[in-house]
Amino acid sequence: MSFIKKHEKLEKNSILLLISIIVAVLIGGVVEVIPLFRTETVIEPVKGVRPYTPLELAGYNIYIREGCYNCHSQQVRPLRDEVARYGHYSLAAESMYDHPFQWGSKRTGPDLARVGGKYSDEWHVAHMVEPRDVVPESIMPSYSFLLHTGAKIDDLGQHLKTLRIVGVPYTDEMIENAEKDAIAQAAPADKVDTDGFHGRYGEKVLARDFDGQPEMISEMDALIAYLQVLGTMVDFKSAEEVEESAP
Repeated sequence: MSFIKKHEKLEKNSILLLISIIVAVLIGGVVEVIPLFRTETVIEPVKGVRPYTPLELAGYNIYIREGCYNCHSQQVRPLRDEVARYGHYSLAAESMYDHPFQWGSKRTGPDLARVGGKYSDEWHVAHMVEPRDVVPESIMPSYSFLLHTGAKIDDLGQHLKTLRIVGVPYTDEMIENAEKDAIAQAAPADKVDTDGFHGRYGEKVLARDFDGQPEMISEMDALIAYLQVLGTMVDFKSAEEVEESAP
């Protein structure tokens, strides 16, 4: 009975009830939010996932700037039809270095989570210049200007430095060589020594002239470098072993 009387007192006193609600919401909010600041507690690390290279990061920035996420999701749901069409369902670890992530929920065009390596660089260039040349039913606008616009790479070191603040493991060496690495990744293999670049990001990282214009590093180079890495980092065999061993 004493509990009921105390509860009755709370219900009749609007100020006390309001304060109690606020305290309860604050406690619940803190319990929900604090773990999100510790990525290691909410995301199982998966072999193969790495931070974006400077050129891929430049492409990622262009992808966001042009609003590509409005029509293309980057999240394969764990549903039979989705997996059959796009491949292995998306893992949280794949987006652990995305700020912000590009999952999305609307698909005017196909999901792009597994687009890396699916098409050639030449296909991507043709698709960006005139989408209907390769996909007749496409309603995507032309992005031909990317082919003639130089990629902004002189400030990439600052981008890497900022991302390190929020947890992306860029080293001092990566930050110092950001512009150099962007040039190395987009230049023809016989023109630039990529040993240092591959040493920092791995031997499997693609390094080539993505847009067919060796005389410049265009925004098209950067965007294609980004698209070609989507879905290619994860070792899904390793990921499945992690899932099976999880409690």
